[in-house]
Amino acid sequence: MGPVLAGLLQLLALIGALALAHIPLGSYMARVYSSKRHLRVEKWIYKGIGADPDAGMTWPAYLRAVLAFSAVGVLFLYLLQRLQGVLPGSPDFDSVNPAQSFNTAVSFVTNTNWQSYYGEQTMGHLVQTAGLAVQNFVSAAVGMAVAVALVRGFARSRTGQLGNFWSDLVRGTLRILVPIAAVAAVVLVACGVIQNFSGIHEVGQFMGGSQQWNGGAVASQEAIKELGTNGGGYFNANSAHPFENPTPFTNLLEIFLILVIPFSLTRTFGVMVGSVRQGYAILATMATIWLGFVALMMWTEFAHHGPALQAAGGAMEGKEVRFGVGGSSVFAVSTTLTSTGAVDSFHSSFTGLGGGITLLGMMLGEIAPGGVGSGLYGMLIMAVIAVFIAGLMVGRTPEYLGKKIGTREMKLAAAYLLVTPALVLLFTAASTALPTPPHSMLNSGAHGFSEVLYAFTSASNNNGSAFAGLNANTDWFNTTTGLAMLLGRFLPMVFVLALAGSLAGQRPVPVTAGTLRTEKPLFTGLLVGAILIVTGLTYFPALALGPLAEGLA
Repeated sequence: MGPVLAGLLQLLALIGALALAHIPLGSYMARVYSSKRHLRVEKWIYKGIGADPDAGMTWPAYLRAVLAFSAVGVLFLYLLQRLQGVLPGSPDFDSVNPAQSFNTAVSFVTNTNWQSYYGEQTMGHLVQTAGLAVQNFVSAAVGMAVAVALVRGFARSRTGQLGNFWSDLVRGTLRILVPIAAVAAVVLVACGVIQNFSGIHEVGQFMGGSQQWNGGAVASQEAIKELGTNGGGYFNANSAHPFENPTPFTNLLEIFLILVIPFSLTRTFGVMVGSVRQGYAILATMATIWLGFVALMMWTEFAHHGPALQAAGGAMEGKEVRFGVGGSSVFAVSTTLTSTGAVDSFHSSFTGLGGGITLLGMMLGEIAPGGVGSGLYGMLIMAVIAVFIAGLMVGRTPEYLGKKIGTREMKLAAAYLLVTPALVLLFTAASTALPTPPHSMLNSGAHGFSEVLYAFTSASNNNGSAFAGLNANTDWFNTTTGLAMLLGRFLPMVFVLALAGSLAGQRPVPVTAGTLRTEKPLFTGLLVGAILIVTGLTYFPALALGPLAEGLA
């Protein structure tokens, strides 16, 4: 079987699995977030934290709960790393320095999971399990809670209440993430992913020295790392490491875990707003962009030249032979079009245009299908912008799901849209203009610029993958990427929740003959065009200086 055919068959199998899971999982999540019943264990948690799960929250109250919970998470994870050297459960591991502790704490709480350290050499079992793995669950649940709050804003009318954050957080964690992650972890263990708490041990002698590896609860962390679109690897090689991702089957399973909740949330959206066809329109938009990026990536990586690349079946530099070009291409697109950031290949070694595709996937806002929760609310913001554009074309007040998109709503949507590009471009400009930061670049010229641009695109979009080649473990990059992660996560949430509150307070607008039918293929095409034009062209000058210049050289 040729490598191209193998890649296409893997892609078809993945699409089939996602299609089978879409309706049951999406409908189940809608029931979870709409249920009035609380499980016994949930009641214990509410009592322990002193929260009333039935109390409705306005958008400022919901936002305060999100920020307070996240702030406590940052502080706890920071202290856990700083005290690692004196805590049990982490033999032979020193405490983490302040700059890196800050960066890592922010990274995992914001669902970014950017890693400027060697995982197996820096973090012991206690930090990995009690710190990083816990944040993998709850940071994902926070994103889902904010998305559900926005959906309620569209579904409700003449009320200022968006639900209860603590209820949404706990339900998302216990009823959705934990059960799926547990099953996935068992499957990963059965397929060869390690799961233990062994210490550092030697595995052989190489070139006069010893090779040392430490064990860990890898399968359980790998499952939620992908399912929650987190991305932080137990080992520095991330999902290219055979202890994390040993076979082509586990590679395909991990891609499935990355995509299954973001794609299924479109069904949840459709059910909660009372029109599954609206959910299908959003799904079609996400799927169109994702498939288009996969096709482009496979073409760039399979369009090889020269006898060596022909013999390898594609541009194999930086890719694992057990996954090949096809599996690596699908993984790279899926991880950068979501907020996952996990990698099974070396993105810096992709072709110039292939590296540009991974960059552009993040620059679109990671909305196809995006991270758990963040992809849905990002796409709904783009839908608001698309109906506004359509309203300008026909000269009538734009409406979406029975809600008028007025001046306030457009200001909030525009502010959401501008935050991330401003962070990416300002931090990239500062890092290339100042004298010291460019010393961290492994390469010069266009590729070196792409390394820095990729780092801040990844951090600001809460992705966490790295182009590699950039030494980000410096005070400058630890601090600036940490700030980019914080602002890139929570500033957009402010505008999302404010928009949800504004929509929830409106009276529904009756459908008329002039209403734009947002469940039709025409709207899907308009939405795809708006995403590519409005967000894609924002970054075109930066892309022209980096991956496009390299790819066309």
